[in-house]
Amino acid sequence: MSNRITMPVAVHLILTRGDEVLLLRRFQTGYEDGHYSVPAGHLDGDEEVVTAAIREAREECSIVVEPADVRVIGVMHRKSTDERIDFFVRVARWTGDVRNGEPHKCDELAWYPIHRLPENVIPYVRRALEHPQAGIWFESVGFT
Repeated sequence: MSNRITMPVAVHLILTRGDEVLLLRRFQTGYEDGHYSVPAGHLDGDEEVVTAAIREAREECSIVVEPADVRVIGVMHRKSTDERIDFFVRVARWTGDVRNGEPHKCDELAWYPIHRLPENVIPYVRRALEHPQAGIWFESVGFT
């Protein structure tokens, strides 16, 4: 008999503007503080991936995103301190001005050229940002 596992599931928003991507620098979260990521969050119970992406866009970036403007572009099965599933979605259209909606968790929200990211982007996020150019849709990370 196999062990069934439950694990955290998160959605990561890849907001693009031309050849730039929106990054945030984590602050006072207890996880990867001082490092860059994309806006992201865990799915709430009984919540679809697209719905979670829309919610996170509103909470973290103060923008409104329509379901038709969210496209899943990748999935990562990842093991670090625990096992998780991460969905990566591209959002290229939204309503409103991007601004930091969670200054208690993020001390910078800025656009960066996708080919010149800051050195301290969280490694699995950097990998996910490189995947579309490499034609990769799924990856397992941290399993030996």
